[in-house]
Amino acid sequence: MRYVDAAMIERLLDLETAYRSQLEAFRCLGTGVAELAERLILSASPGDALAFCYASRLRPGAPAVCKFGAVADNRARGLPSVHAVVIALDAATGQPLACFDGEPITTLRTPAATAVAVDHLARPGAHELAVIGCGLQGRSHVRALAGRVSRVHLWDHHPGRASALADQLGGDLGVPLLVAASPADAVGAADIVVACTTSVTPVLSGDWVAPGTTVVSIGSFAPDRSEVDATLVRKAHAIVVDHADIAQRQAGPLVAALAAGDIAPGSVVELGDVVTGRRLARPDDAAIVYYNSVGLGVQDAAAVTTLLDLLAV
Repeated sequence: MRYVDAAMIERLLDLETAYRSQLEAFRCLGTGVAELAERLILSASPGDALAFCYASRLRPGAPAVCKFGAVADNRARGLPSVHAVVIALDAATGQPLACFDGEPITTLRTPAATAVAVDHLARPGAHELAVIGCGLQGRSHVRALAGRVSRVHLWDHHPGRASALADQLGGDLGVPLLVAASPADAVGAADIVVACTTSVTPVLSGDWVAPGTTVVSIGSFAPDRSEVDATLVRKAHAIVVDHADIAQRQAGPLVAALAAGDIAPGSVVELGDVVTGRRLARPDDAAIVYYNSVGLGVQDAAAVTTLLDLLAV
């Protein structure tokens, strides 16, 4: 079985290739050909990382793919917060085809999926972007979305991290990277907002969000993770998710909103249905649209299927 390391993945899965893989992932979800097994999470406990495992197939005839990984607060250890491996099995024989370093796949496919969401959910016209959380995913999202916006506003609760990111990327992307004094200032200046943390308490308030804004949360992926507050959920004119059943059981803000009666079961819209034209999410340019991504195995399956095709060339 072949092992595909981070260097090879990063060389093959550039921004455009990653984007196309995620567009195909949501197209397959929207047309019902993707297969998703139940998403498993082993909750974090004192001293232990949160672990996750999910298996999927992009479409009939595509490899079966499984990702097993963990999320931990590794700041003091000087390590990334997410570690994972991804295994692909031959569609016909079931033989293992390859094992991939899961960290770069997650790092690349997540902002690519956000770009798909932004392209289908944001209002028309010029945009300014706010990124809350300037770690690995924050940096990846700035890279992925910079070509769609005129300015980027950065904030991170770790002193100096936003400034460091602005210094690292400022000369490469062709748009100004501005460090905000507060998360409220960053959000208030933007009409596309992306939260890239793993916070268990809200880092983004609905009170800061102006009409017409598209808010994306990628860190509210488990019941105990809530990057956005209840005000935003109540204020949103449309709530879009990557998978309705999974999000309503595992996305912290939605779990809380359902329990409080702030939203009705079944009221969320799936991004796959928007991508395929089956549903309309944004009712008008002034609407606030909230997209919560828990992350799906089919996103990894799409990235791995693309990588296997490229490796075979």
